[in-house]
Amino acid sequence: MLKLYKGLLAPLLLAQGARLRRSALRLPEAAGQRAGQIEGRNDVPPIRLLFVGDSSAAGVGVAHQSEGLALPCAMSLQRRTGRSVEWQLVAKSGINTAEAAAMLQQHSLGPADAIITVLGVNDVTSQTTPGKFLTDYRALIEQLQARTGARVAVVSGLPPMNAFSAIPNPLRWYLGKYARRLDARLRAWIATQPRLRHLPLKQSTVAGALARDGYHPGPEQYRRWAEQVAQCLAEMLQRTTPRGPASQAEQASHATRDELR
Repeated sequence: MLKLYKGLLAPLLLAQGARLRRSALRLPEAAGQRAGQIEGRNDVPPIRLLFVGDSSAAGVGVAHQSEGLALPCAMSLQRRTGRSVEWQLVAKSGINTAEAAAMLQQHSLGPADAIITVLGVNDVTSQTTPGKFLTDYRALIEQLQARTGARVAVVSGLPPMNAFSAIPNPLRWYLGKYARRLDARLRAWIATQPRLRHLPLKQSTVAGALARDGYHPGPEQYRRWAEQVAQCLAEMLQRTTPRGPASQAEQASHATRDELR
């Protein structure tokens, strides 16, 4: 049915898309460092995080990385676990999933215990087919696992694009439907992968949560998102902690280095 609606509405959708590309407010990526360490306990290894994604991962919609996703998430995880957290962010506005995989080839990646991905919106706007989208996403995750050694990943789902106030209807309605279709494919695959977690993005429907461009998250939405990712990571890392007579310190020391490799 969605394909039928696209065909019937094609002239209007194309016109609205062209107008949006000309008139959309383009906000910069957040300023600040894209790697760092949050200090915690020094008797156990740090938790190492790698964030990969598009403009939302890059912090478009807020002024500084301290208000975005990666740094606040690392800080929240440190508070939850007490452990030091090392983090790295590789992100670029406008890229889809296949382009993210190509971009990563140009970056040096250190070892990571967990991967956090933020992709899919630009697959919607570029009309990547559901099959290709899933193939591209699987290849991306496999590349990251092979290069970093990570076995745990939090995959942010596609946001409800029907809530993006910058997009006029019926284009907004159509893109929202398409985003749900791609996200359903992604969610179904992740459900078969015990070391991956799909994190639904629903908070963009909250009134006033979007940035002034009507498209990207605002500060409060980023804060909620970072806390949700940190909670997922804490739960996933806790499940990898060995059980048995070893002390808590020994368990924490070996959890990431031994169990996630």
